[in-house]
Amino acid sequence: MKKVLIVTSILLSLLTAVVSFAKEVPFTQDDRDRLIRLEVKIEEGLKAVNQRIDSLQQLIYVLIGVVVAQTIGVIGFVIWDRRTALQPALRKNKELEERQDRIEKALKEIAKVDSKVAEILKSVGLL
Repeated sequence: MKKVLIVTSILLSLLTAVVSFAKEVPFTQDDRDRLIRLEVKIEEGLKAVNQRIDSLQQLIYVLIGVVVAQTIGVIGFVIWDRRTALQPALRKNKELEERQDRIEKALKEIAKVDSKVAEILKSVGLL
């Protein structure tokens, strides 16, 4: 009798295990609604992410514009500074050249009267 009881209990336990594995979980309306809500939330999240990316892209464009404007400003300042710093030197050089020309002209006039000055000017290559 013990054998029969053990065999029946083993068979019953095996049958209940098979029946429990064979049970299929149905896809309910709640599950469907939950999936729809999840899709909506994901779409809203993607829209928000896209909007933030667009705003960051606009910010990057503005920053690039600022950097380009600064670069152009610095180049303009350098050109202006070089010209303003160079003008006094050019003016002084021109004044010195004019003064040298006047001195040469005066020495040549003196050389016409004084032969000693004429010889000196010839020796340095001014006549």
